Order: sequence, then structure tokens, then C-alpha cells
Amino acid sequence: MSMQSTQIWVWREGQTDPIDGFDVEATDGSIGTIDEATYEVGGSYFVVDTGPWIFGKKVLLPAGVVERVDYDNGDVYVGLTKDQIKNSPEFDKSTYRDDAYRASVADYYSQHGSRNDY
Repeated sequence: MSMQSTQIWVWREGQTDPIDGFDVEATDGSIGTIDEATYEVGGSYFVVDTGPWIFGKKVLLPAGVVERVDYDNGDVYVGLTKDQIKNSPEFDKSTYRDDAYRASVADYYSQHGSRNDY
């Protein structure tokens, strides 16, 4: 993996406080609720249950797309649009922890994702 795709898996501000259950806000509106978040060094991500927004699907977002976390209100803000998230590699609960899947997610978000530099 390139440095760019490695950095996308890193929390920006040393995130370690739990965010499970927080709402996720894209740049153009709410996308769902965090089901699961990991805090692995160089491999952190969170899984969002999109509810009815994209027919109850889940999406995996790398930790590096987070712009800020509002602990008081339970919101996580990402530097992505709803369409960018909706068009990401399809989430598969049996393979989402595999290196090949995570590489495709990293490639996608490095090219189409957050407004931040990785």
C-alpha cells in the first residue's frame, strides 16, 4: 500500500474514545449510525449502518475521512458527500476485514474521498 492509502486508516487526532452509536454526517447530510469502530494502529475504520438511506446497507469508512467528532451531540463529521459514500466498494460482512477489500476501499477514498490530504 502507498503512504497515501496507509494514512487513510489513521485517526486524525489520536481518536481513542468510543464512537459506536454516533450519527455520521456527510458534507451534504446524515448518512447513518456507527455500528462498529476500530482503533488499530494504521488500520482503523468504522462501519456505518445507513438505515433506509441506501436500503439498509452498511458501508466501511476509513478513519482518515473523519474531519471532526462532536462528543457532546454524538456526531461524526466526514469530508465526503453522500454520493461518494454510496458509490464506495460494496460492503460484505464476510470479507470487510480482508486486506484485498481494504485495499480497494483505500484506493477508492484516496481518489474520490475526503477533501483532506492523506
